[in-house]
Amino acid sequence: MLFGGLTQRRENKLVIQLGEGRRRIALSATLGIAFGLAACERAQEPAEPAAPAPAAAESAQAPAAAAVERVADGTDALTHGRYLVETIAGCGNCHTPHLPDGSLDPSLSFAGAFVIEEPVFKGYARNITPDMETGIGSWSEDDIVKALREAVRPDGRVLGPPMSFHFYNKLSDNDARAIAVYMKTVPAIRNVVPESTFQIPLAPQPPAVNVADVSRDDPVKYGEYLAGPVGHCMDCHTTYVMGAIDYAQLGRGGNVYNRPFIYEWAAISANITPHVDGLGGWTDAEIKRAITEGVSRDGRKLLAFMPYGLYAKMQESDLDSVVAYLRSIPPQSDVPPPAAE
Repeated sequence: MLFGGLTQRRENKLVIQLGEGRRRIALSATLGIAFGLAACERAQEPAEPAAPAPAAAESAQAPAAAAVERVADGTDALTHGRYLVETIAGCGNCHTPHLPDGSLDPSLSFAGAFVIEEPVFKGYARNITPDMETGIGSWSEDDIVKALREAVRPDGRVLGPPMSFHFYNKLSDNDARAIAVYMKTVPAIRNVVPESTFQIPLAPQPPAVNVADVSRDDPVKYGEYLAGPVGHCMDCHTTYVMGAIDYAQLGRGGNVYNRPFIYEWAAISANITPHVDGLGGWTDAEIKRAITEGVSRDGRKLLAFMPYGLYAKMQESDLDSVVAYLRSIPPQSDVPPPAAE
């Protein structure tokens, strides 16, 4: 669920900005896949990521923006859960197969999508529809909430990479419950997805109880919550060092995304801090247009990596909060800091 796909050329490298897409996987026992999912995560940084051919990159560009109706938010759990899942959380971006133009296949919504294969695991995006045999139809709302925030299935098994459980663990009680309520109502689709396999030890997240809602009255704090626990944007755009996220480099990017989803190109998560190397020269309107329409600052169409169509359905106030938060984080140069001794 994430900001993952604004592209630009920088030093002959394909750059993904505002990354909601597939993030570099931290090969850590503390990460997991909610519902046994393999969602939008980082591919482990390769030594030499394949340079995308211009023709292939062109063919994978995002479709032209069309008028999109915003998803209504509300105070009841079902309405709010639908809003989160169908917009900023972006669950369908990984759990629904992508069509060649980058859009999501509505006939297979949440029925499972792609596979991420790394030396120490092979993770599949699971079927998270209420199908009783191939999905999560037998799971209670409590089961879904626990899996999402603590990486533990109803049978006690710990879930593995590449879901952003270190962010989801901080979802508020009400938001996690709302997501579970909505996921119980989506159409059940029978679709068998192979089990993920791991050659690393897995560990659950800490118990998540009594997590309060974040007030919308403070746009920066609420934007931090949307870009973190809900949308996990900062997981993609915070630099990973030796397989672990380095919060001292919050928003600096630099993580490699090799062949995301169905595509053959490689990309690097961009600097989304207020530094001149990042979004320092962008207007609020330019940032929001990139997020919701897949159009870069200079008017170029962006690669079909971020779920622009989902973000376009966000409420304007939530987009404003995300932008306010991005403006507030410490500026970071593209030049990485010296390695620790």
